[in-house]
Amino acid sequence: MHLLAAQAGALQQEGEAIDLAQTPGDFAFASSADSELAMLAAAADRSGEDGLRLANLMRLSHNFSVDLWCEDTLAHARLIVIRLIGGSAYWPYGCDEIEMLARQKSIPLAFLPGDATPDPVLLARSTIPEPDWHALHKLFLTGGPDNADAILSAFRALASHHPIANAPNPFPAFGFWDREWGIVETLAGLPPAPATPLLKGERARPRLDRGSTLAQQGAGEGAFEKNSRRPAPTATFPSNATIPILFYRAVLEGAGTATLESLIDGLKSRGLTPVPIVISSLKVADCATFVRATLGALQPAAIFNLTGFALGLNDLTSEKNPFALTDAPIIQLVQGSRPPVMWEADPRGLTSKDLAMQVVLPEIDGRIGALIVGHKAEAVWHARTQCPLTAFTPEPDGIARAVDLAANYARLRAKSPAQRKIGLVLANYPLKDGRLANGVGYDAPQSTVEILQVLSGAGYDIGTGNPTLGLAASSPPEPHFPSPLERGEGGPKGRMRGAQRSPANPPLSSGTALIEHLQTGPTNARPQHGTSDAILPLETYKTWLKALHPCIGEDVPARWGAPETDPFVRDNAFHLPVKIFGNIAILLQPARAYDVAEEISFHDPNLVPPHAYIASYLWLRQTFGIDALIHNGKHGNLEWLPGKANALDSESYPSILWGQVPHFYPFIVNDPGEGTQAKRRTGATIIDHLVPPLTRAETYGPLKDLEGLLDEYYAAMGMDQRRLESLKRKILDFTRDARLDLDLRLPDDETEALNQIDNFLCELKEAQIRDGLHIFGQSPTGTFERDLLVAFARVPRGEGQGGDASLIRALADDLKLGIDPLSLDLAAPWTGPKPDVLATGVRSGKVADFSGSTARQSKDSGVWRSNGDTIDRLEALAAALVTGRAPDPDWTATAAVLDTIETTIRPRLKASGPNEIKSLLDGLAGKFVAPGPSGAPTRGRVDTLPTGRNFYSVDNRAIPTQTAWALGQKAAENLLKRHYQDHGVWLTSLAMSVWGTANMRTGGDDIAQALALIGAKPVWQGASLTISGYEIIPLAKLGRPRVDVTLRISGLFRDAFPAQIALFDRAVRAIGALDEPIEDNPIAARMRTDALAMMKEGATQDDAGLRAGHRIFGAAPGGYGTGLGKLVDTGKWAEKSDLADAVLATGQYAYGARTEGVPEKTLFAARLKSADAVVHVQDNAEHDLLDSDQYYQFEGGLSAAVETLSGHKPAAYHLDTSRPETPKVRTLEEEIARVMRARVVNPKWIDGIKRHGYRGAFEIIATVDFMFGFAATTGAVKSHHFDMAFAAFIEDDATREFLIAANRFGYDELIEKFNEARTRGFWTPRSNSAYAYLEDEK
Repeated sequence: MHLLAAQAGALQQEGEAIDLAQTPGDFAFASSADSELAMLAAAADRSGEDGLRLANLMRLSHNFSVDLWCEDTLAHARLIVIRLIGGSAYWPYGCDEIEMLARQKSIPLAFLPGDATPDPVLLARSTIPEPDWHALHKLFLTGGPDNADAILSAFRALASHHPIANAPNPFPAFGFWDREWGIVETLAGLPPAPATPLLKGERARPRLDRGSTLAQQGAGEGAFEKNSRRPAPTATFPSNATIPILFYRAVLEGAGTATLESLIDGLKSRGLTPVPIVISSLKVADCATFVRATLGALQPAAIFNLTGFALGLNDLTSEKNPFALTDAPIIQLVQGSRPPVMWEADPRGLTSKDLAMQVVLPEIDGRIGALIVGHKAEAVWHARTQCPLTAFTPEPDGIARAVDLAANYARLRAKSPAQRKIGLVLANYPLKDGRLANGVGYDAPQSTVEILQVLSGAGYDIGTGNPTLGLAASSPPEPHFPSPLERGEGGPKGRMRGAQRSPANPPLSSGTALIEHLQTGPTNARPQHGTSDAILPLETYKTWLKALHPCIGEDVPARWGAPETDPFVRDNAFHLPVKIFGNIAILLQPARAYDVAEEISFHDPNLVPPHAYIASYLWLRQTFGIDALIHNGKHGNLEWLPGKANALDSESYPSILWGQVPHFYPFIVNDPGEGTQAKRRTGATIIDHLVPPLTRAETYGPLKDLEGLLDEYYAAMGMDQRRLESLKRKILDFTRDARLDLDLRLPDDETEALNQIDNFLCELKEAQIRDGLHIFGQSPTGTFERDLLVAFARVPRGEGQGGDASLIRALADDLKLGIDPLSLDLAAPWTGPKPDVLATGVRSGKVADFSGSTARQSKDSGVWRSNGDTIDRLEALAAALVTGRAPDPDWTATAAVLDTIETTIRPRLKASGPNEIKSLLDGLAGKFVAPGPSGAPTRGRVDTLPTGRNFYSVDNRAIPTQTAWALGQKAAENLLKRHYQDHGVWLTSLAMSVWGTANMRTGGDDIAQALALIGAKPVWQGASLTISGYEIIPLAKLGRPRVDVTLRISGLFRDAFPAQIALFDRAVRAIGALDEPIEDNPIAARMRTDALAMMKEGATQDDAGLRAGHRIFGAAPGGYGTGLGKLVDTGKWAEKSDLADAVLATGQYAYGARTEGVPEKTLFAARLKSADAVVHVQDNAEHDLLDSDQYYQFEGGLSAAVETLSGHKPAAYHLDTSRPETPKVRTLEEEIARVMRARVVNPKWIDGIKRHGYRGAFEIIATVDFMFGFAATTGAVKSHHFDMAFAAFIEDDATREFLIAANRFGYDELIEKFNEARTRGFWTPRSNSAYAYLEDEK
C-alpha cells in the first residue's frame, strides 16, 4: 500500500490511500459531485465561513484514507454531512466508520441521497432529526447559489442542535439557457416555449452561476459574469437545423460552462441553431415533460446529450419518454473526469466509472457517438475549505468532431433519398478473392443486393440505368460532386467512372453475381486487376494525408513507404476496390496490412493501415461525397485500427477514417462485443439482424445405419445370444469403418463401448446447427420458421415460469413423463411411460401426423428404448404444435408456452426482417434507431427480438450478474469433476481464455467461473446489484483445493471490463496472501515462491509481490487478437513452437488493478508452463468452434503455448454452457469430433449452405481453414477428419461442382489448404482418388 499526501491540484490514482491533510473544522461535507463542492466553496467565500471542510468521495475510495480523515478531521467536527449517489452500498466502509464515529462522539450526522428519492436506509443511519434531514435534502435538491447560502446556515443550525429554519429559495429545475440571462422561459428565434419551464412562484433569473474565482476555472469567456440585463440574442434558422444541447443544472452550479459554450459556438459556426436546455434530471417528471414538449416543437436535426446514465426508454410510456415526440438521433457527448494530460496518456481513454456512466448506460437508450468534448481541468486548491476544486474544460478537437457529426446528420435529413450518397463497405477477411463480403451467419453479398433493391424502392439513385442491376435501362445520371461546403474544400478530387460501365455487364440477380462484378475490378488479392470506378490521383491523396494529424503523415509512410509503392497504385493514381451504382459506392475494405512479418500481429496497436486503406475512406468522403456510411457484414477492421479504446482523439485511426458521417452497421444480434466496438470507436448505429436459421443435426447416411443397428441390438437383448454377438460385431466393425473409434476412444469392455457409441449418436442428433445463412430484411418462413421457433422455445426464458417455460419441459410435465428433458442422460434406457401421443415411431426429425389428440401409430411402432428416443418424440411433437397442431385440453403447461409463442415469439420473429429494413431506411434518413438488447435467442433471450434495433450490451458495473455467478459456479464444479475423473487428481493450475463478447452476452459467465475456481465470490450491493467487491470462500465451505487460474483476456474484454479485471486481480492476490496449506492453495504457494525468487535476484519486496501476483494477460494496450491467425493463414511458420512464440509475444502484457499492459513475457510463459489444463467456454449453440478462427487462435493458441513450454499436452477442455441448466464439459478432441459429424460433413448443413451461392461456398472453405488451425495448434483435428471433409466437399460430385461454379477462387483456396494439411503431415489421405484431385488442381 502507498500513502500519498494530497497536494493542491493533484489527482491521485484510484485505489491509493490519500491523506487529505485537512485541519479540523466545524462542518465536514463530502460528495462525489464536483459541482456541489464548488457551489459550497463559493458560498463559504461569500460568507467568509472558515470552518467548512469539503472532501470529494472519489479521493476517499481507499479504506485507510477514510481512517485518516475520520481521525484528523471528522473526530473534531460539530456536523458531518455526506451526500451519496447510489446509497450507502456504494461506500460501505466509509458509511460504517463515520456512523460509528458520529454516534460515539455524539456528532450530528446526515447521510443524504445524491438524487431526489428519499433513502430510508440513509435516513436511519443519520443522527439528525428526521424533519431536518428532509429539509436539508430539499435544499440540496433545489440547488442554486441562494440555497447554497441557506445550506451553510442550516449547517450552523444543525451543529448547534437547532432546527433548520430556511426554506428552499425557488431555483428553476429546467428551462432554456442563455449566456447572459441564465435559465429563461424562451429563447429568441425559437418557437414559443411549449410549457412554462419555471415552477410556480419562480421567476426568470439572470446569470445564476455566480461563485468564487476558484470554482470558475475552466469556464468560457464571460461564463461567470453578472447579468448585464441585455435581451437574449435573436437569430432565425430553419427548424430542421436546430441542435438542442441537454445538460445538467450542475454545470451552472459550479461544474463550469466552458464545454457548453464551445459547443454553442461550434454549432453556430456551421450555420446550425444550438438550443441549450438545462435540466436537473431526465428522470424527474417535470423535466422530462418539458424536454418532451420542447423537442416535439423544435423537431431538431440531432440532439446533443451531456447527461449520463440511462432512462430505459424501452420501458417508458410515450408520455414519460422525453424523446417520444422527435425522431432525431441522440448524440452522446462525454466529459472525462480527469485532466486532459491523463486522457492523452491513457490508451483506454476513459476511467471505468466514466465508461459506465457516460457510455455504457446511455447506449441502453440508443444514444450514439460517445464523443469526448471535455475534461476536468487540473484541480485548484481552495484554501478556505482545504479541498481541491475542479471544473470542466473543453476538448477542442472533440468539440469539432461532435459538431461535424451534428452537421452531417442535418445535411442527411435535409436531402431527399434521390440526393443522398451512400458508401457501402464489405469486409474481406482473409485477403483472398474467395472470401469477399464476410459475415457471421450472414449472407453479406445477397444482403447487399437486397439493400440495393430496397434503396431503389425508397427513391435512392442506385443507377437504375445500369444493366448490372438487372433494372430498366435509362441514361445513367452524371456523378454528383459535393459542394465545397459539403466537403470542406473547393472542388472535386479524384475521378469516378460510374457512368462508363458497359451495358454488357451481367444482371446482379444474386449475391454471387454481385461478387463476380466486384471481381472485375481491383481486389486485395489482385490490386492491379481490372477496372476501378474510383481513381484517386496520388497528389490529391498526399494533400489529404498532410491535412491529417502530423503523426499519421509520419507513421504511415514510415511503415509502408511512399504512397507510390502501394499495391493499388498504377499510373500515378490509386485504383481503389470500388464499384459505383448511381449514388451508392460499394467498397471492398482494403487490406489492413500487406505481407506482415511473422512476429507482427495483424491487430498490433502500432500497425498503422496502409495508404490504400486511408485513401479509400477519404475518397468516399472527399470525392464521392457520401452522406452516410454502411459497413455490411462482420470481421471488418475499421473499428480495430490503432487508437484509444474509448473517447478517441485526433490520432485514433477509426475516428479519423469514419469522419463523423452517419454510420450504420448491420450486425448479428448475438455478438454484442464486436458490435459495441464499432459503436464506441466508429460512432456506428447498429442495425442488429437475426441469427441464421437453425435446426437439429439428426443422424444421416452411415450414422443413421449405425443407429439402426444399435436399435436392433437393444431390441434383441434377452433373446438369441448368438444374434446379439453378431450384431455387436457388426456395430463395432461399422464404427471402425466410419472412423468413429478414432474419435470416441472406445473402452475394451464391448458393452460399455456400445453404450458410448449410442450416447454419441444421441448427442449428435440433439446438436443444433445452422440451416443456411440469414439474409438482411428476411424473416424465416415455413420449416425454417418452425425450427427456429422450437429452438427459441427449447430453453426457458426469464424466470422460466408459465409461458416462459421450456416448451419441451412443458410437454414432459403435461404428459407426466416424470423427467427433465433438458438434463437427461440421452443414452440411458427409457423407463418412463410411453403415452400414445408420443408413440409415433418417428426418428431423426421426420415430423409425424400429430393432427389428432393421439397418434395414429401403435405404441409399438418404431423404436423407443432410450431417453434420446423420448427427446426425439418430444421434439417432433413440439414441431407439430408450433405449426398448427392443437394441444390436448389438459396440456395446460404446454398451452401457456404455445400462447407465448403465438403472442410474443412468432410475431417478433416475423417482424424482425421488416424491422431490419425499416431501421436501416430510418437511419439513412437521419432518424433515431430504437435500442434493443443483445444476446443469444437460443439461450432464452427472446427479448432480443425483433431485430433491426441499435443493440446495446450490458451494464458493466453489475458484471458478473447473480445469474452468471450461479452458472459460473456450476460450470467450474463440472470442470473440476471432469478433470478429476480423467486424471485422478485435483486440477491445480489452469489457463483460461476470456472474451469480451461472451461476457457481454451472458452477463459475465466466464469471469464468474474464474472467480469460482480460485474460491472467491462477487459481492453485490443495493437494488442495482452492482459489484462492490469480493469475498473469499473459506476452504471448509469450498470443499476442494483452489485452482491457480491464469486469464488470457481479449482486447475487447480489456477495453470493456476494466472493473472486472481489477476485481479478479484483487481477489486472486488476496487469496495468494492467505496462510493455507500448499495442497489446498497453490495460488499462495506459487506467489510466495515466485516473489522470493525475484527478491533473490534483486527485486524489492513491493515489486516482487506485484509481479508474482500477475494472473491476467492480454494484448498490448490498444492491441487486439493473438497474432496467430495471420501467421497460420500465410503459412509463414515451420514448427508449433513458432505458433507458441506468437501467442507469447502478443499476449504477454499484464493487467490488473494497478497494472496496465506491462510487458511480462517471462512471467506469462511461466504461468502457461505450469498450467495443467486449458479451457474455453462456449455460451450459445448459434456458433461452434469450427465457424470462426478466434477459437483456434485463443483455445488452440494457449494449448500450443502450454505444450511447447511444458513439453506435454495440457488437458484441453471446451465448456458448453449453451444450456445453462446443464453445462457440459468435453475435451477439445470430443468437441471437434462432435462438430465435425454434427455440422461439417452433415448433408443437412451442406445443402443449406448451398442455397447461398458464393457466400455458402465461402462457409465451406472457411470451415476447412479453421480445421487446419486446430490441427496446427493442438492436433485435435486429425487425419480422418480431413478425410471426412474431403469426401464431403471434393469427392462428392455435386458439392465439388457447386464450389467451382459459385466460388472458383475459393475452390482453389480449398484445394490449397488440403494440400498444405497433407504436406505438413496433418493429413494422410485414405483414398487414392484424393491424391488425384489434389494433383490435378496444382
